[in-house]
Amino acid sequence: MNPCIRLHPADDVVIARSQLLGGASVENVTVRGMIPPGHKVATRAIAPGEPVRRYNQIIGFASRPISPGEHVHTHNLDMGPDKGGFERDYAFGLDVKPAPARRQATFMGIRRADGRVATRNYIGVLTSVNCSATAARAIADHFSRRTNPSALAAFPNVDGVVALTHGTGCGMDTQGLGMRILERTLTGYATHANFAAVLVVGLGCEANQINAWLATGNLSEGENFRVFNIQDTGGTRRTVEKGVSLINEMLPRANAVTREPCSVAHITIGLQCGGSDGYSGISANPALGAAVDLLVAHGGTAILSETPEVYGAEHLLTRRAVKREIGEKLVERIRWWEHYTAVNEGEMNNNPSPGNKAGGLTTILEKSLGAVAKGGTSNLEAVYEYAEPVTVHGFVYMDTPGYDPVSATGQVAGGANLICFTTGRGSAYGCAPSPSLKLATNSALWQRQEEDMDLNCGEIVEGTASVQDMGQRIFERVLATASGEPSKSEKHGYGQNEFVPWQVGAVM
Repeated sequence: MNPCIRLHPADDVVIARSQLLGGASVENVTVRGMIPPGHKVATRAIAPGEPVRRYNQIIGFASRPISPGEHVHTHNLDMGPDKGGFERDYAFGLDVKPAPARRQATFMGIRRADGRVATRNYIGVLTSVNCSATAARAIADHFSRRTNPSALAAFPNVDGVVALTHGTGCGMDTQGLGMRILERTLTGYATHANFAAVLVVGLGCEANQINAWLATGNLSEGENFRVFNIQDTGGTRRTVEKGVSLINEMLPRANAVTREPCSVAHITIGLQCGGSDGYSGISANPALGAAVDLLVAHGGTAILSETPEVYGAEHLLTRRAVKREIGEKLVERIRWWEHYTAVNEGEMNNNPSPGNKAGGLTTILEKSLGAVAKGGTSNLEAVYEYAEPVTVHGFVYMDTPGYDPVSATGQVAGGANLICFTTGRGSAYGCAPSPSLKLATNSALWQRQEEDMDLNCGEIVEGTASVQDMGQRIFERVLATASGEPSKSEKHGYGQNEFVPWQVGAVM
């Protein structure tokens, strides 16, 4: 097997499959010094200021002379002109293609009374503010199968009672962007198909007043949606007792469900990558993209997100936008992020993280080109702001931060009933109420952290599986998981602590 991977004939670099030692011969050049696995090797001489290509796309510019066979990384590659990268040709809609022939498949879902379909069946305990988090967790803990297995013994169709708490809800502008985002997020979870019932616990004097939020979200109390405040109830003990009592009333109704064959069109996947490495854009991300194309052909929906991690590759998405205004909305979000990071005295190239760089990724341009591969090749049908309800089927985009828990929280609020999460460095993550599948980019990670990984896409790097074959396997695992098969993260009990709404604006 070739010790390196060439992704495109026009590339200036190849990627090491395993550690390379000085003196080795690759691509008709002699390796200079040690090259770690997943890192880049120059295949030609590159002068300072010249662009460097991977995927036949610019990933940065040489910051000093680079010799053939030399390691290409942070010591000799940066963003380029004024650290802002390069001008992108957005070519709106140029690569739009005919819709694929519609395919039919089913999974075993839970059909709600309003026609929506769930992949899980939880009862949720939400909070309006950080101040009610302790009480909410105490209510959910009463029903924990780990500490109180008898509490849900009579309700086998209920996947659990989960408290999704957060650190905000007060000390913020009641009319500001941060409050609007929080309200949208809570509304998305309160109405999520994977919740059979929801209880909301507030304090009483917070900025995020429950009644105001209910009005904004067009929500009203009912037998499966109850709200109350600690200050009205009379303190923490009485609040916990009341919450436990209300959930005991909800449980028989929540348990009265059965799984039945449902169209794959009811599956909405949130696409995530975290702890990325040099293999992410070679194996797991394009394989997930192949699975996305299959999902879209079956009428399902996939949500690509993490705007700071598509920066520099957004032109590949705007070319697929079915309408010019959709592509322009994505570019507008990119410009917002450039302003947002500048105001906070940062820059877009603050990402990749130290772990990403250790894994072989050098600039945000390179990272983004691999990240967008999760979106496959389907047309871009819509662009949403954070936590907005996703109503369009097919491949869509949601503006979120790159921080995985915050990003996935927005996707689930938008309606994602399953998460697919690629990782090369290793990630420990789950996402109640939506199950999360972990896809390893390399076999070393799979062998080291198999208890957390659901599929090994490292077979692509080793040449024992193709991207399309692995995409089919991911698609089949999605159907099995949506039908109730637990993911690795669910078995470990992940999900409650990963609810992290995006906090924007001044803390007052």
